[in-house]
Amino acid sequence: MNKRMLVALVALAGVFVASYLTLYKLGYIGTLACAVGSCETVQTSKWATFLGFPVGAWGVGYYLVVLALGLVGVMPRYSEARRLSEGLVALTGFGLLFSLWLTYLELFVIHAICQWCVISAILATILFVLSWLDLREVKLLEDETLDVAAEELREGAYGAEIRNTSEVALRAVREE
Repeated sequence: MNKRMLVALVALAGVFVASYLTLYKLGYIGTLACAVGSCETVQTSKWATFLGFPVGAWGVGYYLVVLALGLVGVMPRYSEARRLSEGLVALTGFGLLFSLWLTYLELFVIHAICQWCVISAILATILFVLSWLDLREVKLLEDETLDVAAEELREGAYGAEIRNTSEVALRAVREE
């Protein structure tokens, strides 16, 4: 199982957690199952809504996008795509920062902790670490590929018969 598969799996868990919190906030669930902390205090605070939507709904959207990118990233066509890895790092980095801000609010403004929010923050942290490791792996693979290609060019005497760059240009436009 590669890192992008793990990203997709962790994001799927996040979809379930965020959906649970959203369903509560929208009134579809009567009480939250919260063994530790004060989930209802956090979920009924003014901070449980962001730009007119429940924070959990933003979480659902975030986790669905990360899930989609993780699934696309395991497709052979995109398995070594650096931009996909960079996008995952940027997105999960934003998710981690947002989770840290929400955790700050829980601790120092609301003065209550929601176990589901903490689980979501842990998932966001795991997603960022996995995405960063994936990007590092893709960069290393890219560097190794370039090194191998350069070595083949040096040893294989590719283009040994070409004398200068103008000859390269001429051969490019001629049909030989």
